[in-house]
Amino acid sequence: MAYEDLRLEREGPALRIVIDRPEVLNALTPRTLEELSAALTGEAADPAVRAVLLTGEGRGFCAGADLAATPVDEDIGALLELAYHPVVRAIVDLDKPVVAGVNGVAAGAGLSLAAACDLRVASSAALFALGFTAIGLVMDAGCSYHLPRLIGVGRTMDLALGNARLGAEEAKAIGLVERVLPAEGFAEAVWELVKGLAAGPTLSYALVKRQLRATLANDLEEQLALEAAAQARAASSRDAREGVAAFRAKRAPSFTGA
Repeated sequence: MAYEDLRLEREGPALRIVIDRPEVLNALTPRTLEELSAALTGEAADPAVRAVLLTGEGRGFCAGADLAATPVDEDIGALLELAYHPVVRAIVDLDKPVVAGVNGVAAGAGLSLAAACDLRVASSAALFALGFTAIGLVMDAGCSYHLPRLIGVGRTMDLALGNARLGAEEAKAIGLVERVLPAEGFAEAVWELVKGLAAGPTLSYALVKRQLRATLANDLEEQLALEAAAQARAASSRDAREGVAAFRAKRAPSFTGA
């Protein structure tokens, strides 16, 4: 597929998806979302791709919906289901790590996309804000699901009602992001991190992702059963055999993703 709003870059088993609308801080239009959905279910779903970086061009990660191209009326629920929800589901459903490389502003649905990813790595220049209630709207694109699971209901309520802007270190302190890297050289540093994940035991990562996505919905017995089944599947993989052999031989493992 030819992309107008995205730029895709592949290096070995790592894929970088860049939202490329820097003139509007990578704000989302229906076309942008259609392309994101296509990339996440197409190129990113290729079994040869073992880790994915989602990031933005220029000063923004994603400033949320482009209101110049998004009708805000009673039909917006249908637009969410048609355009936004497939992107959120695709991120969650990918059986490999998806890292949000938050290079700048992440606001509104842009913050929602970052929250849906498996890891969030922020530039020290990044800024985070919800902003929905500032224009009389509510959280969407999975934000009301993912954000409380990351930072708790109380902190989510505070951000949703107050629309405070958080810097990268503040975001890390409340658990919104896992790592903060210097703004200078951020694109290269976060790409190296993702390439490192892409060289890891992909099946193991996919099973861990499945475990953690299920944990808040399961009771203890359900989670124990899930762990046992996932561990049996992981133990049968070539990467597990290689990992155990490397541990015993006191050498670095060489994982293939299978």
